[in-house]
Amino acid sequence: MSEIVKNTKVETPIDQRETFVSLRKSFTESGDVAEKLRVLYALQETDNEIGKIVSLRGALPEEVAQIEDEIKALESKSSRLEELIGGYEKSIEENKNQIVQIDADTAKYQQQLGNIANSREFDSINKELENLTLLRQIAEKHIGEARIAIAERKDAIADIASRISIREEDLQAKKDELDNIVESTAAQEEHLRAKREEYASKIDERTLSAYDRIRSSVRNHLAVVTVYNENACGGCFNTITPQRLVDIASGRKLVICEHCGRILVNPLAESQE
Repeated sequence: MSEIVKNTKVETPIDQRETFVSLRKSFTESGDVAEKLRVLYALQETDNEIGKIVSLRGALPEEVAQIEDEIKALESKSSRLEELIGGYEKSIEENKNQIVQIDADTAKYQQQLGNIANSREFDSINKELENLTLLRQIAEKHIGEARIAIAERKDAIADIASRISIREEDLQAKKDELDNIVESTAAQEEHLRAKREEYASKIDERTLSAYDRIRSSVRNHLAVVTVYNENACGGCFNTITPQRLVDIASGRKLVICEHCGRILVNPLAESQE
């Protein structure tokens, strides 16, 4: 049992902070450097082509998502207004019922006025009638205010419905535009992504992880670049020393830009040989 444990190879977890510099030793010791550089450059070129296709869509995916979120927010606002209208309608019904009860009490007290025995009782009934009149006026006021509020909310709902209708037309137009672009490039993108998978499968996980991390961290999404203007890094455009230019030209050495950490390659190395 101890022998089995001894011979078991423990895989080192991939460090998401790794760079090409930190992988330099394992990169050069784990196979044909020239071939690995060619595969990495082919992977980068394929990702560039995929990026061009994705760029054709521009901001359309984000615009579609933004309009969808806006429509949902408007629909939610409309629903809240409907709930408020329901509350106002309930308030109107309660105040109407209160008025019915007030009118019944008023009729009862008015009938009692014909059978009063003394002035004290007369004053008491009149006081109750005054209170009932005031309560009726308050209930009527609440009903009027609720009706105004309902009308305002209904106008707001109508305005929201109009805005939703406009945004739905905008959304459909954006979706149609996006669908047309996706449809016209679908076959090409599928082919390129299959090529990408093929190239990625030829690269060890640690190197691929570093490649993806660098691509995602820079604006131009370039992790593997060529020499620019004969003596500069094609990623950050800083000058490369003459000795490094010789190493890059050979196509057999891993050369990493000391300024930006990108791999520098010579895609014509094999043909030049």
